[in-house]
Amino acid sequence: MKVLHLYISLHVLLTASVLVYAFDPITTTVVVGLGATLGRTIYNYLHESCHPNWIAFNATGLKNDLENKLFGQHIASRIILKAVNGFMSNNNPKKPLVLSLHGWTGTGKNFVSQLIAENIYKKGMDSSFIHVFTSILHFPHPSKISVYKSQLQQWIKGNVTNCERSMFIFDEMDKMHPGLIDSIKPYLDYYDKLDGVSYRKSIFVFLSNAGGDSIVQTALDFWRAGRNREEIELKDLETSLSLSVFNNKNSGFFHTSLIDRNLIDFFVPFLPLEYQHVVQCAMGAMKARKIKPNTDVADMVARDLVYFPKSERVFSVKGCKTIESKLDYYT
Repeated sequence: MKVLHLYISLHVLLTASVLVYAFDPITTTVVVGLGATLGRTIYNYLHESCHPNWIAFNATGLKNDLENKLFGQHIASRIILKAVNGFMSNNNPKKPLVLSLHGWTGTGKNFVSQLIAENIYKKGMDSSFIHVFTSILHFPHPSKISVYKSQLQQWIKGNVTNCERSMFIFDEMDKMHPGLIDSIKPYLDYYDKLDGVSYRKSIFVFLSNAGGDSIVQTALDFWRAGRNREEIELKDLETSLSLSVFNNKNSGFFHTSLIDRNLIDFFVPFLPLEYQHVVQCAMGAMKARKIKPNTDVADMVARDLVYFPKSERVFSVKGCKTIESKLDYYT
């Protein structure tokens, strides 16, 4: 049906271009205008653009993905869903949405960024409106910080000018040179416009292992006290998390104005994963590969990982990070 509609639209456009010369100048202008409008419609249909055809938030999809694909992260799931849902439902936000995701490797930070992208952009992480920066790759040399600051500002300004619904992901914030991220502070603040550009509908996501130790310590304290991990609340982690990140001299957030000026909307903690969550990850990975989920295989994969404390083997050291490669071995 879509192909038929497209064929009809193209036929009308071509017919209009042929007939245009048969009319007087005023009629010609009208026909050309209609043809141009139809041409833009067809272009937006075929090519990704900053248009609702390509950028539309699926609240139900994000909710289902967080419930069924992200394991062991009750705090992160709740925060992400409310934050993104509230932001995307607001036609006039006062500032961009700024999320800072923290936790040890393999706990789901990158995965959550992917889920957000897939439920906003039709092309998911392949969208030309999603921009990923990796500290070691894009900002490797401390001596070039001033150059990086200028480039980063230009990149963000240029991309938001192209599409206000842009999404920026900064990976490995714990490896970024301190002071560099402050260069984008104006874009995250409460400004209607800066040099004619509004950044208020953009999303900024920071991923970091910094603060992971304080999150793990809280999880261990609850476990040693015989309390369920689902009893851990954001209030048990948020203050210590933001302070540990702010005072970490080796972090890109060290004494940053982004934290000092309260421009980060949510510090999202990712808890260390337990054995049961690793099994769930393995089952989910098999399902994603179109392989019939096998509990015996998932159990073998989970047993093969390293856990801590050593004697009790409670939390996975690498979370679900190596699940994919382990599956290659066991399937």
